[in-house]
Amino acid sequence: MTIEHKVHVTFPGRLIFIGFGSIGQGVLPLILRHIGGLSCDRITIVTADELGLACAQEYGITHLVQPLTRENFRQVLEPLVGRGDFVLNLSVDVSSIALIKYCWERGALYLDTCLEPWPGGYTDPSVSPSRRTNYALREEALALRKLKDKDKTPKPTAVVTHGANPGLVQHLVKQALLNLAVDLKVDAGDPKTREEWAALAKSVGVKVIHIAERDTQMPSLPKRMNEFVNTWSVEGFISEGCQPAELGWGSHERNFPRDGRKHDFGPGCAIYLMQPGAATRVRTWTPRAGYFHGFLITHGEAMSIADYYTIRDGDQLVYRPTVHYAYHPCDSAVMSLHEFAGRNYRLQDSKRILMNEIESGGIDELGVLLAGHKNNAYWYGSQLSIDEARTLAPHNNATSLQVTVSVLSGMIWAIENPALGVVEPDEMDFRRNLEICMPYLGPVVGEYTDWNPLHDRSRFFVEDIDTSDPWQFKNVRVV
Repeated sequence: MTIEHKVHVTFPGRLIFIGFGSIGQGVLPLILRHIGGLSCDRITIVTADELGLACAQEYGITHLVQPLTRENFRQVLEPLVGRGDFVLNLSVDVSSIALIKYCWERGALYLDTCLEPWPGGYTDPSVSPSRRTNYALREEALALRKLKDKDKTPKPTAVVTHGANPGLVQHLVKQALLNLAVDLKVDAGDPKTREEWAALAKSVGVKVIHIAERDTQMPSLPKRMNEFVNTWSVEGFISEGCQPAELGWGSHERNFPRDGRKHDFGPGCAIYLMQPGAATRVRTWTPRAGYFHGFLITHGEAMSIADYYTIRDGDQLVYRPTVHYAYHPCDSAVMSLHEFAGRNYRLQDSKRILMNEIESGGIDELGVLLAGHKNNAYWYGSQLSIDEARTLAPHNNATSLQVTVSVLSGMIWAIENPALGVVEPDEMDFRRNLEICMPYLGPVVGEYTDWNPLHDRSRFFVEDIDTSDPWQFKNVRVV
């Protein structure tokens, strides 16, 4: 039986992939399904290696192995990118800022899933830790808006950080807030501006937002010694894990971390810790997994959500939630991460992305946990299984499909809104994005829990905790 897939938008330009790993290969069939007018002869892949070559050949798409550098990216892209085209940046070690500026010069649309610097941008010891954070990269991207204001000409839309997280989760937060308002009998109205959304978050009493994710996909071939195994990009996970742990810092927090640091630039919506995210764990909860320890890996949504939902009275901070990622990857990736740390954060010699060898039954449970309100905590998100992911789209597992459909929705939104300059997920139409994503997310559920970070803590040991408020970060962090 032939399944009819809805064409959401027609695109007359060319599409240029920068990078073609697991996310590029997974989003390609979705793009061809749902974006009309885009034939394979108008798609080009530019990548640093031969990863994904078989997939490109399957669809008859040009696949250029040409690493992009500071010195050559303009020369390589010049014959490929022009007015009305779309650059989809799914790479690592290629500067997002440089590509956005180039796309604006050429009149092309742009989307990425993560703000990337040139090589060394995360690890250069001559640069302060503060300037090597996602907070700093975000400020650099937002500063590009001044170029638009300076010459007073519209810039092609450049959607930054729009995968599953960041990206999809910002849209889930808005829907979760509306759901909470109904259950708490708070008049939500029809919020559209950031001020209205922040007022709603404050009125329902949200103190904390965890991006809470538990991946239970398992391979038929176990992880081997000296091998890093993951369900999505190894390089992407490693680069995030090696950056300082970062979190949006809430107005309810009373216990500043001993190893915490504030930034001396930007809006001050976030802090960072003087240790990598791969060495930092936090307590969280999802419906299927229950409570668990996740890694506080830095992600752009920690900063953008915290900033978007900030309320100030002049210089006085009135309200802001604490926001951070709490990620338990698949068990093979956890073992890989422990081995990686034991090697003094030197990457293993072998890497493997789990795809066809994933056994039946595992899921990626990805959602947002909104906590501290009268109903304690509410999780809203996707419980996509590997089995359903395989029926929904080729070249995907459960983890990648949550990302790739979010890339698709962000692209469609950018094509429909082509002259807005730099745009973050929080500023986009969440209903339009969820409309596109929902058919690919498996069960999307909302569930309350009475769990909090102090649950059962007294059973094993006594530690320095704040019993007056369970949702203090001091209680969430595992020490």
